[in-house]
Amino acid sequence: MQETVILECTEARKKGKPVSRYLTKRNKKTVAERIEKKKYNPFLKCHTVHKEIK
Repeated sequence: MQETVILECTEARKKGKPVSRYLTKRNKKTVAERIEKKKYNPFLKCHTVHKEIK
């Protein structure tokens, strides 16, 4: 039951920069809540928190 989800940067919009997005997979049976991961944002040139969007 793998589901492809999109992770979007949470800090880029606050700073007026383009958002970075990543694709990842999650198991719907074991992970019920939304995923948060620290990923690299090339527009901000640093690692930021990326949250799952629908």
